[in-house]
Amino acid sequence: MKTDEQIEDFLHDLRIERGLAANTISSYRLDLKEFRQFLDQQHITDLAKVDQLTILNFLKQQQTSGKARNSVTRMVSTLRHFFQYLVENDQLTVDPMAEVKAPKKGRPLPQVLTVAEVEALLAAPDTSNKYGIRDRAILEVMYATGLRVSELVHLKMGELHLEMGLIQTLGKGNKERIIPIGDVAIDWINRYLNQSRPVLLKQRTSPYLFLNAHGSGLSRQSIWQKIQHYVSVAGIRKHVTPHTLRHSFATHILENGADLRIVQELLGHSDISTTQIYTHISKKHLTEVYRKAHPRA
Repeated sequence: MKTDEQIEDFLHDLRIERGLAANTISSYRLDLKEFRQFLDQQHITDLAKVDQLTILNFLKQQQTSGKARNSVTRMVSTLRHFFQYLVENDQLTVDPMAEVKAPKKGRPLPQVLTVAEVEALLAAPDTSNKYGIRDRAILEVMYATGLRVSELVHLKMGELHLEMGLIQTLGKGNKERIIPIGDVAIDWINRYLNQSRPVLLKQRTSPYLFLNAHGSGLSRQSIWQKIQHYVSVAGIRKHVTPHTLRHSFATHILENGADLRIVQELLGHSDISTTQIYTHISKKHLTEVYRKAHPRA
C-alpha cells in the first residue's frame, strides 16, 4: 500500500472510528504532510524502511528549522499514533516510534507589563468618585502584593495590619502567609477606607475589604472586568488578566534584586520550580539591558 493511502486510511480511522473533531484531524493531516515531504527528500517510498534514525533525523530538521518545542512535541504524538495504527492493522511489523521520546513541553512565559504600563494602569481609575478610589486601591494592592484574584476578593478587614505594613492571606491549600505591603498601596487603602467603603456599606456590615455597589464582597469576574476596562483606558495593547499583575509583581522585584526564595514565599508557591519561570523573564530583561548598554554587544 502506498504511503498516501496509508495516511488517508489513518485519517479516516480518526474520523469514523475515534470520532475526532475536524480541526484535530486537520492538524494530523498537516503533520503527516510534512513528514511525507521529508520522506520524499530522503527518497523513502516504503514506510517499512522508516527506522528510528529516520524519525530522529526528521525531528532534528524540525527543531533546526525553528519549530517551537510544543510543535515538535505534537509532531511526535502524531507520528506515534500513526505508526501504532499501522502496526495494529498489520501494515508494519516494527514500530519505529517505539523508542522515540518527545521533547519536554516548554512552559510558556507569562505575559508581563512594563513598569510604565503598570503605572498607566494604576492611574487609569477616575479617583474623583467612590468607585474609582476603590478600584485604584484594588490595583495598587494587587501590584504591591502579588495576591491571586481569589485571595484579593476574600481579603478581610481583620487581615489588614497596615500600621506594621503587612497583610495576611489564606492561599492555596489553606496556607496562610504574611505579605509586606508598600506605603503607596497603604495610602490608597486608607483613602478607600475613609472615603468609599463607608458609602458602599450603607450602614451594613461586611468582613470583606473590597465591596461592590450593594455592600457585598466583589467576585473574581468583576475584578477581571474592571481590569479589562482599565487596560483599555490606559491604552495597553497586551492581553491582561488579574494574574498579569501578579506576574508583573514577581518579575519586577526579581529584576530589582529580590532573592528567588523570597519571591516564592511572597507568592505562596509550595515548589520553587513554579517560581523559577520568572527568572527566565528577568534573564531576558538583563540580556536586553546588556545589549543596549554594552558598546560591543
